[in-house]
Amino acid sequence: MKTLVFLATLAFAGPALAATPVTLKADAVDADGMVTLGDIFDGAGAAGATPVAARTGSSVMLSAAAIRGAAYRAGLDWPNAEGLRQIVVRGGVSAGPANLAARGNVDVLTWARSIAAGEMVQPADVVWGKAAMAPADAATDPDAVVGMAARRALRAGAVVAGRDVAAPQVIKANEIVTLTYDNQGVSLALQAKALSGGAVGETINVQNVTSKKTVTAVVTGPGQAAVGPGADQLKLTRSSRYALR
Repeated sequence: MKTLVFLATLAFAGPALAATPVTLKADAVDADGMVTLGDIFDGAGAAGATPVAARTGSSVMLSAAAIRGAAYRAGLDWPNAEGLRQIVVRGGVSAGPANLAARGNVDVLTWARSIAAGEMVQPADVVWGKAAMAPADAATDPDAVVGMAARRALRAGAVVAGRDVAAPQVIKANEIVTLTYDNQGVSLALQAKALSGGAVGETINVQNVTSKKTVTAVVTGPGQAAVGPGADQLKLTRSSRYALR
């Protein structure tokens, strides 16, 4: 990943002045796409307007060493006592303490490559890294996101968050599916038209292609949906699994 970093330059040559101590913000946020020292550090003063990176996605991961160098050139002193290797800056507004899952030199899962919206997440797509903070919904287990589909375009280097992914849809709207009913040895199957798309375990409306009657069914697999007690149990199991995440 290539990140555009603008290193600040000295405005004039002369004797070195004592640098101003600054502290790293627990929640580094950029609101306009141009990351400045003021977005990253508390106490930056006038040097806070110094640009250090351009953010083109929902967040950007920066080299802590490069940021420390930019701060030094702008007359600021950040010793990086925590030994951070990377700093994550997200877009938006600053979050309160209740919205932060962790602060400091924390382990986070990051996207190893840029992923298109709707694309399935593969095991090699997530890697561990270090960051100054982790959002409240940061993924802590690769298995929680592998096999899921990207809700939107995801940028390489960004912290993996639960809101980034969703269960992949296995039925599309207007698709003809097999609708089954199983209960106490009684099994029926018929063709129905899906009126909306859905992932396994989700509830959708389907229309009997013969009678035109619409019923609610639970998606059980690609091109498959079910009604009856078995479908209700699948829906309950799915709800319990997501509640435990």
